[in-house]
Amino acid sequence: MFLADRFTRRRFFALGAIALAAACRRGARSPPTKTAPTATPPALGPTPASGQLEAVSVALDWYPWSNHTGLLMAQERGFFRGQGLEVTLDVPANPEDVLKLVATGRNTFGISYQTDGLLARAEGIPIVSIAALVQHPLNSVMALERSSITRPRDLVGKQVGYPGLPSDEALLATMLETDGAHLDDVKLVNVGYELVRALLSGQVDAVIGAYWVHESILIEQQGERPVILRVEQWGVPDFYELVMVTSEQQVREQPDRVQRFVGAMIQGYREAAADLDGAVQLLVRKYPETNQTLEERGIRLLAPLWTEGVPIFGWQEEKRWTDYAAWMRSRGLLHGDLDARLAFTNRFVEAARE
Repeated sequence: MFLADRFTRRRFFALGAIALAAACRRGARSPPTKTAPTATPPALGPTPASGQLEAVSVALDWYPWSNHTGLLMAQERGFFRGQGLEVTLDVPANPEDVLKLVATGRNTFGISYQTDGLLARAEGIPIVSIAALVQHPLNSVMALERSSITRPRDLVGKQVGYPGLPSDEALLATMLETDGAHLDDVKLVNVGYELVRALLSGQVDAVIGAYWVHESILIEQQGERPVILRVEQWGVPDFYELVMVTSEQQVREQPDRVQRFVGAMIQGYREAAADLDGAVQLLVRKYPETNQTLEERGIRLLAPLWTEGVPIFGWQEEKRWTDYAAWMRSRGLLHGDLDARLAFTNRFVEAARE
């Protein structure tokens, strides 16, 4: 199933990233650089009268990286505890299980993808997005600068590596058509999950499926300069690559718990955005296997996407969900009678803004 494949892709990218990172020595730490806060922090509510902390858990989408630093900040600086929550972050043994774990209540919350959220709901899995973690896609087409590829139609007659996923074919087809070409003008090569390796070795001329805030830096660490073609700049509707999800049951039966979690999470991401180096140092302290040099560079690409163009971290727009669902249908990725407006709720982020 496509839903499982998507999670498996991030898992194997993680293995590839670790393998490449092993060849790159960690650089010296630079002085902390702070960026201005982008939103007013939500007011923290009182701890429940009983004084007991409620245990909740978050299933991560991938091995810990920069996009998780807001959650780590919320833990480290007591924002979750201030809301009466004891939050644990879980890296699932099998990342493809995240939505199932959340839907069944094994994990209270989980990080997933807008694409998979829509697919899950079409399959009857009762999950809902409660916050966007990044405001734009991270998936991209990548080539090497020396290839002279600078736009989608430059891929005509070239070999493009991909993990064999229908979604990547749909993204690439849209990009090519927007630039006057067609998918059958390129040769797709299923390289599994060795995208960066296939590109660096010359097995393919370009790849689709790699994150421009992460794999691009791995390429640079190997002495090459990447060319990045962002999917939303070539005809693909803008979408939320990563979202925080919970179950419909949690929203219905435990709205106060969800609200307190969202409020603390927002403050954690605000703190991470205000101290990028401190956020990465916390990540390294919690997870020593982290490629610190990569994350110090990557978080500077990633952090602006947390709040770009929106009033507060986590904000979601109905049009973003309906437009993307319509595009998925047009590409044969989504079937059935699905109301994309029910796949997300902005109520908790909206309340934290007040």
